[in-house]
Amino acid sequence: MSEPLPSTIWANHRLDWGQHTHIMGIINVTTDSFSGDGLLQEPLSQDAMVLQALQLAQSFVSEGATILDVGGESTRPGAEPVSIEQELARVIPVITALHAALPGEIIISIDTYKAEVARQALLAGAALVNDIWALRADPHMAALVSERQVPVVLMANMRGYHKRDIVSDVLRFLAGSIDLALATGVPWEHLIIDPGIGFGTTPGENLTLLRRLGELRALGRPILLGTSRKSTIGKVLGDVPAHERSEGTAATVALGIAQGADIVRVHDVHSMARVVKMSDAVVRATS
Repeated sequence: MSEPLPSTIWANHRLDWGQHTHIMGIINVTTDSFSGDGLLQEPLSQDAMVLQALQLAQSFVSEGATILDVGGESTRPGAEPVSIEQELARVIPVITALHAALPGEIIISIDTYKAEVARQALLAGAALVNDIWALRADPHMAALVSERQVPVVLMANMRGYHKRDIVSDVLRFLAGSIDLALATGVPWEHLIIDPGIGFGTTPGENLTLLRRLGELRALGRPILLGTSRKSTIGKVLGDVPAHERSEGTAATVALGIAQGADIVRVHDVHSMARVVKMSDAVVRATS
């Protein structure tokens, strides 16, 4: 492993890099998540929705998650987009409840590419923005992140992108978004990168990105890896459904940490926390 990066410190939060791998638990407040874990797959009242999200969040925290990623729009291929109003109605009550109920050191992330959703989520208690379009979908997002001085995850999104060599493509995409962020006043220390496994990439390209994940270190920023239950895992394991991809996810988490992943975004926090602990013991000598 290379020398650890300086810590990211903001407001009342900090993320230290290189000491251990951070676990981000996924809270999908959606109707049609690809992984089958969307809290709104069955009609729920707002109170019931918030209660389920809070119970899931508390479980995740007890199992080892220190970041909770709340999203209100499915990003699976072919998913119907939702309006800003719909997305806000889903995520704001949940973030408000999580912020009030959870320990202050827990970081709430808003998974959105819409600046208005991010703005209201940050007011409600979120402290990090996870943008699957790396500041490129909404022209106001970069300025918002800069103004609020919060970290942002820049994810490479190859949908509609003319690809040549997938690792080079991802590096160029992320470098462009880093430049955009810096030009808008986002501090260097607030940038986190994500290779975008499954976002406009083929199974073969996803495996290449995993195999060569360490090359993203050249960008000088912490790496978030989101492989949990992805379709590439299902394909490799023989077309198994999403709920049977835990072992495959574990393999990608362990290999990702060996390649330098700093955050892993997962659905199954309990089992993946054990994988992270064992991987860190080997890679980072944390026994």
